[in-house]
Amino acid sequence: MKYYLSSAAAAIILMGGIGAALAEDVVVVQPAQRIVVQPEQETVVRQYIKKQPLASVNLLGLELKLGSPVPDKVELREVPNVKYRVAVINDQTVLVDPETRQIVEVLN
Repeated sequence: MKYYLSSAAAAIILMGGIGAALAEDVVVVQPAQRIVVQPEQETVVRQYIKKQPLASVNLLGLELKLGSPVPDKVELREVPNVKYRVAVINDQTVLVDPETRQIVEVLN
């Protein structure tokens, strides 16, 4: 009986050690802050896309929301007088921070 108790105790200790080791690798991601794009900039982007339409890139599984990373294979287009870059993904226009390649706005 004592043998079973020590085996069980060893298993619990081992599992606790594995859990602690896994906990060390946890990366905490801060929620993306909402970046408010000025209405004037949004108007400039919409006019730019109307004059120079962009082909939509279809990416299955990419969630188009604030803070989502845009893959390197998606070309980001520069818009005059706008800080962010623009792309059309899954038929939706998105503004992307060129430094982080994260979506800062989804235009409807």
